[in-house]
Amino acid sequence: MRAMLIKNYGKDSEFELSDVATPDVKPGHVLVQVAASSVNTVDTMIRNMGKDLPLSPDTPAILGMDFAGTVEAVGEGVDAYSVGDEVYGCAGGLADLPGALADHMVADANLIAHKPKNLSMKEAAALPLVAITAYEGLMRAGITQGQKVLVHGGSGGVGHVAIQLAKHFGADVYSTGGGDQQIALIEKLGATGINYKTETVQDYVVKHTGGAGFDLVFDSVGGANLTNSFEAAALNANIATTVSLCELDLTPAHFKGLSLHVVFMLIPMLHNHKREEHAEILRQLAQISEAGALTPVLDEEQFQLEDAGKAYARLESGKGMGKVVIEN
Repeated sequence: MRAMLIKNYGKDSEFELSDVATPDVKPGHVLVQVAASSVNTVDTMIRNMGKDLPLSPDTPAILGMDFAGTVEAVGEGVDAYSVGDEVYGCAGGLADLPGALADHMVADANLIAHKPKNLSMKEAAALPLVAITAYEGLMRAGITQGQKVLVHGGSGGVGHVAIQLAKHFGADVYSTGGGDQQIALIEKLGATGINYKTETVQDYVVKHTGGAGFDLVFDSVGGANLTNSFEAAALNANIATTVSLCELDLTPAHFKGLSLHVVFMLIPMLHNHKREEHAEILRQLAQISEAGALTPVLDEEQFQLEDAGKAYARLESGKGMGKVVIEN
């Protein structure tokens, strides 16, 4: 089969189109013919940082975590899938799990679900990592109907899904963005846009909550921005973040009695820990999508498998809007 191999890590490393053996299906897994995969920030981090990240696979490596495709073979003990089923998931591209930048991949049946019927392969491939992250964060933060929810980074991969899911769960959603294009997308998705470059946290908290603060803050920017989340949160509020690789003064969180939830959705893949929960989330996401409440935004640039390097560069450029997807 064709595969885009990376033989060395580093910012100047290149993907090489190679001919490799098609993997054999194994118990508890399915062999998938990959139709499309999407690029996430963690994929670019692996390519650039290599073994400085403990989750990077040994080289030569096939990267790519997210995929959508068709089941070609079913391993022993798998009853939920049959040959010909269209599936999607986040199931490889790190540690000892070969990824999706190839014609075929072997995926743990506990890390996939049937593809949403209303989405194309490209659209379905854009969802798994970001949508599982958004879903898990909102659930752990206890989202309920009628809450005022603030999403930081609402035009990004995780953020644009978090907006849609929060709306689906009945919240009154607000979201920050850094320019007219970002705000336009945020408002198209049904949230009230906040330009963080022209409005202070104090200003928009007063404007939208009467000074009380937001009941739930989903921070997909994280890092130093967590201090803005603390400031924007109501007393005893919940904050979910996807980026907490930082040192931070938690004093403001203490005096507000805030609960902080750190979401690292790769844990089931890395540690084989409760992988079936990812399958269940993907099934829930498929139902939400089929109900018309979740549609991924795709970047306008088109990429084929042999363009993997260009697709990674597109995401890293910061010029894209929506998920960067690679078609096989």
